[in-house]
Amino acid sequence: MEIKLDNKADFDKADFNKRVKEVLSPVYPLLADYFLQQSGVREGICLDVGTGNGYMGLALAEKSDLTVRLIDVDPEMLGFAEENIKARQLSDRVETLRANVEALPFRDNYAQLIVSRGSVFFWEDQVKGFNEVYRVLAPDGMAFIGGGFATRELMEDIGRQMKDIYPGWEGHLAEKIGPAAPDRFREILRKTDIPTAKVEIRYDTVNLWIVIKK
Repeated sequence: MEIKLDNKADFDKADFNKRVKEVLSPVYPLLADYFLQQSGVREGICLDVGTGNGYMGLALAEKSDLTVRLIDVDPEMLGFAEENIKARQLSDRVETLRANVEALPFRDNYAQLIVSRGSVFFWEDQVKGFNEVYRVLAPDGMAFIGGGFATRELMEDIGRQMKDIYPGWEGHLAEKIGPAAPDRFREILRKTDIPTAKVEIRYDTVNLWIVIKK
C-alpha cells in the first residue's frame, strides 16, 4: 500500500499506527532522554502536541515524573493513543485530549515541557501554532518542536525500512527536515510573537528542533 505522507486524511491510520510501533518506536526513548536532559524538566505538566498514537509523550512519562497530556485533532489517532496508555499502565499520569495547536485549551504559563515530533509540518497555521506553544509554556519551561530520528544510525535503518513501505520516503524526508527547512522555519518564526532571544533552531541533518525557552 502506498501512503501519501503529506496528507493525513489520505492514509490508513491503523496501518500507520502499526508501522510506527514496528519501525519508528526505537526513536522515542532516545528523543525523550534528549528533551529531559536539555530541559532539566522531570516533573510538572508535559504537552505532546500532535501526538498521533502517543509514543513520544509516553516515552517521556516512562522516564520522568511528568503528567502528560497527549493532544491531537484526530479522534482515531487518539484512540490508538488511549490503547497505548493502557498497555503501558500509565493511566494515572497520561491522558488524551482532542484539541488544535492553534487554540490550545490551557491557561497561560501552563506546561513546563512541550514537545511535538512530526506534527508541525502539518499545522495549518504555523505562526498561530508557535504563538500558542509560547503562550502556554511556563516560565523556565522549554518546548521542542520539529522532527528527527535521534541518531544517524537510526535514521538510516528506519529509512531502509520505510522506503520499502512508503514510496517517496526520501523526498518526503528531504522536504520536511532537509537543508532548506531551517531557513523556512526562521521566516515563520519571524512572524510570531516569540522574542528572538527565546527561540533557536537546532539542525544537524538528522534532527530539526525549534527550541523555545521562557
